[in-house]
Amino acid sequence: MKFLFYLALVLLLVPLQTTVLPHVSVWNIKPDMGLVAAVFIGLFAGEMEGLLLGLAIGWVLSLFSAGELWLSLLTYGGVGLLAGFLGRQVSQVTSISLGVGLLLVSVASGLLALANFKNIDMSQMWGGVESIVLPQACFDGAVGAGLYWLLSQRFDVTRLRTE
Repeated sequence: MKFLFYLALVLLLVPLQTTVLPHVSVWNIKPDMGLVAAVFIGLFAGEMEGLLLGLAIGWVLSLFSAGELWLSLLTYGGVGLLAGFLGRQVSQVTSISLGVGLLLVSVASGLLALANFKNIDMSQMWGGVESIVLPQACFDGAVGAGLYWLLSQRFDVTRLRTE
């Protein structure tokens, strides 16, 4: 059952990212639901599932975007692994701590993507940081915190795996 849920999640992220999210964008910036999903899987299911699902999400999303394959795999897989590790180490995850963590990870991901561009000078780099990376990271953090808050109000949000 868990496998079917993961498969549906990975396959439905591309249509969600390309068709629904442009309609909820703020100032033409939309949240990165692949990053948010990798964090949630890592947080609730553990490091290994976060890593594997992050790699799968990064691979599928990179098939339909203009980004580098290795960058998506590194970003989403690493985020899933990191969220799984932190979910095991932190005793009480709150929506604020998840939102701030997601904001920081999204900033790092955006900076990696900007650094990957060829022939970009420092002024264009700073312009991209202030106009794309920081608003995107704030939006990702807010979406992650809001989803975690909604889940915590409705369900008992403990880890899904048994230790």
